[in-house]
Amino acid sequence: MSQATETDTVREDGVIESVSGPVVTATDLGARMNDVVYVGDEGLMGEVIEIEGNLTTIQVYEETSGVGPGEPVENTGEPLSVDLGPGMLDTIYDGVQRPLDELEEKMNSAFLDRGVDAPGIDLEKQWDFEPEVSEGDEVAPGDVVGVVEETITIDHKVMVPPGYEGGEVATIEAGSFTVEDTVVELDNGEEIQMLQEWPVREARPTADKKTPKTPLVSGQRILDGLFPLAKGGTAAIPGPFGSGKTVTQQSLAKFSDADIVVYIGCGERGNEMTEVIDDFPELPDPQTGNALMARTCLIANTSNMPVAARESCVYTGITIAEFYRDMGYDVALMADSTSRWAEAMREISSRLEEMPGEEGYPAYLAARLSQFYERAGYFENINESEGSISVIGAVSPPGGDFSEPVTQNTLRIVKTFWALDADLAERRHFPAINWNESYSLYKEQLDPWYRENVAEDYPEIRQWGVDILDEESELQEIVQLVGKDALPADQQLTLEVARYIREAWLQQNAFIEVDQYCPPEKTYQILLAIKHFHDEAFEALDAGVPVEEIQAIDSAPQLNRISTTEDEDVDEFVGDLRENITEQLRALY
Repeated sequence: MSQATETDTVREDGVIESVSGPVVTATDLGARMNDVVYVGDEGLMGEVIEIEGNLTTIQVYEETSGVGPGEPVENTGEPLSVDLGPGMLDTIYDGVQRPLDELEEKMNSAFLDRGVDAPGIDLEKQWDFEPEVSEGDEVAPGDVVGVVEETITIDHKVMVPPGYEGGEVATIEAGSFTVEDTVVELDNGEEIQMLQEWPVREARPTADKKTPKTPLVSGQRILDGLFPLAKGGTAAIPGPFGSGKTVTQQSLAKFSDADIVVYIGCGERGNEMTEVIDDFPELPDPQTGNALMARTCLIANTSNMPVAARESCVYTGITIAEFYRDMGYDVALMADSTSRWAEAMREISSRLEEMPGEEGYPAYLAARLSQFYERAGYFENINESEGSISVIGAVSPPGGDFSEPVTQNTLRIVKTFWALDADLAERRHFPAINWNESYSLYKEQLDPWYRENVAEDYPEIRQWGVDILDEESELQEIVQLVGKDALPADQQLTLEVARYIREAWLQQNAFIEVDQYCPPEKTYQILLAIKHFHDEAFEALDAGVPVEEIQAIDSAPQLNRISTTEDEDVDEFVGDLRENITEQLRALY
């Protein structure tokens, strides 16, 4: 964001009266709520968050040590906005959309000086613009007027900004332009550039919000198989330290079938964000074979960065996601983690001396979470295209306590809950998602898609797997009291089938390339093979075969090998395995 100009409508500068961490109070500042200001002699970026009489309270997005009363405060008269245009993909930003790579070159250091700034998009780079409309065509807000190749994977669609009136195209031509050059001129004098600005706390307009009916295929069997997320849906991943929140989100970012990925590292440890920043540029995109970063935008705001910028980074990310949604793309947004975002709100709220709510969080915690997750959805855009934003938010409850306010308020909003379990992680069961506590409210509306694209009986087979796992959970309480051998033979066999569901289906090995991603068809085939073993085994049991002999057949352990079979060989492998299971079991009676 550039410094304010003389033409700004509100431009009364003020003076610092007091400083309390990231919260600064100024006097004589003619500002409105959410205006961006520059604080102190170093020009630190901040945002107006409270106005009371002649006192204006500002949250500063940078470290305020050394800033003192009497220093000037410069008002821009504009809200915190992001630059939207080609060049956002394959870029790493901080919480207020400053490109970290560019600032590192500018500073010649990995540590940024205070007060440094840079535009969110390269203003000098030229892009090859290809018109999509002709002179004389009528265009309205949101309409696509041209296309540029943003990356090798994604075409960036240049749109009429939402606030424009629209009209007849007066001039348009192909060529190389910067994002600030006029590429289209309308008959009413409006000029369209590739660059748009949008305030981050305001949702971009849409025509309609629809019921999502297509799953976001993640390639993770426990998610796609038991707890699917719709494109345009919301999900929460709560879990204690070390249970795999970040790894799960990174797997979703790498393998989900979204067109665009926006990954927000919100207050996470620096070593985890470093791993993301180092790994993502090296990863091939499983969908296209190109670099994964060609369809990814990273926002890095680690735990040692200023707390106020952490509060704004989720808004920056969701606004970028909305821009690509307006082009008709399906966007997956990962927020890791919303707990750190809520802690930033709590710290700023306490410095403002607001009345605290539960556990010190501000009373408006639930409202802020709702405002964020509500910007997800499957939409009909104002240009009649359709796009979606799927939001997956990690939650880091202290001590793994799911009853704390951030987790509970998130659960009231999201429709998919993937509960991570430290006990499963300790047993090396990954993904460590507890199937007894997790749920998805999208199952019924997604079932028609699974019936049409995977198998007609997919929902029934999935429900069978859920029933077996539920029965196992009940039996485990008895096993702990009397031991497995004291159970009747049919219950012992049920436990054996449940073990195969857990080990062969729910577990997934990220270190085996063929098992990193599992398509829905393979997910179905694995569970169907286990059900075939279940049906044949109970027939043998009914025929009088001892349960020990049923468990001892050679072909049953091969169920664990299906997941590591190449996708193109699965049908043949599963077909042979089912025949072997049938032959070996029927030979026993």
